[in-house]
Amino acid sequence: MATTTFLGNASVLINSTDLSDQCTAVTPTYTAEALESTAMGDTARKFTAGLQNNELTLTLYQSYASLETEATVYGLVGTQVTSIVVKPTSAAVSATNPSYTLAGAYLESETPINSTYGELAMVELTFRGGTLTKATS
Repeated sequence: MATTTFLGNASVLINSTDLSDQCTAVTPTYTAEALESTAMGDTARKFTAGLQNNELTLTLYQSYASLETEATVYGLVGTQVTSIVVKPTSAAVSATNPSYTLAGAYLESETPINSTYGELAMVELTFRGGTLTKATS
């Protein structure tokens, strides 16, 4: 049986600001809501795709420097984000390194200070909704 090892090194851009060097985890979830289309006489339930209901979760080191985590994210709370682009690696977009763009996602909250003595400060962000598109070239 064939196996593959993939070591994550994702690229993350929020509204064109590169936060890849602050990111420790990226999880896009592509969802099409299931709408039931079962009709009289059917012997099993049937479903069809409804609206997209996407989510993107990022775990980032907290940094207060210009163009870093807090400066980029704080003002986005309560807004629809123009675009978030993630790729498996920082290499050029290709069939083996597709880019995923989430446009119009909503950021409900951000934790501006998440500090524990002796540990690196982290922030987890969850962007909800929006349209997810994939590019391979």
